[in-house]
Amino acid sequence: MLSHERGIKEMLENPESVFSLLTPDEKEQLLKHITLANFKKNEFIYKEGDKPSGFLFLIEGKIKIFKEGVGGREQIIRMTKPCGFIGYRALLAGEIHIASAVALEDSLACHVDSEFFFDYMLKNSDITAKLLRKLARELGFSNSRTVTLTQKHIRGRLAESLLLLKEKYGYENDGATLKVFLSREDIANLSNMTTSNAIRTLSTFAGEKVIAIDGRKIRILDAHKLDKISKLG
Repeated sequence: MLSHERGIKEMLENPESVFSLLTPDEKEQLLKHITLANFKKNEFIYKEGDKPSGFLFLIEGKIKIFKEGVGGREQIIRMTKPCGFIGYRALLAGEIHIASAVALEDSLACHVDSEFFFDYMLKNSDITAKLLRKLARELGFSNSRTVTLTQKHIRGRLAESLLLLKEKYGYENDGATLKVFLSREDIANLSNMTTSNAIRTLSTFAGEKVIAIDGRKIRILDAHKLDKISKLG
């Protein structure tokens, strides 16, 4: 886990970070309006119904954003990796959070108070443009996922989820193992299916030599076939 000092430095200097677009003066002002917080695995960053208190930015770790549905069943809406924004839709809309955010592993996040976000960050046209592009991409992603989760069969949904994890987090050094270790329940919640169906379908994929499973580690053996399963639905 990064120290807070290193975390701030990486946040300001990383070209993928929205804060790299700030002017030197804005960066100096930013340091007066931020707090860094460590979150343990499974700890809430915010809960559905909370009022946003500022702009959240992930420096290290992985976060899942989920909404609780009928019977308390979770539906994972999206997942965040370092340099990703968390909960900014509610902040921009002036609304409460309509979903919850939980750390999938030990994580470090930056909180920028609302005053600085609206009075400084949004007045920087480069940052505003980046936020708009991010919102537009997420809207397109949500539209596509709605179709996927309602029209594809179980195999197609699970295959797409595994490919989504590959695109979001990449592989370990072996070039095949997904760089994120989710519980079977989380995989099910990402794919809009029951945990038992997720376990059964993962086992089927393993039997077909599409993936290999070692506990929570999933190794993709045949990405082409997985993509074909996803497209066939």
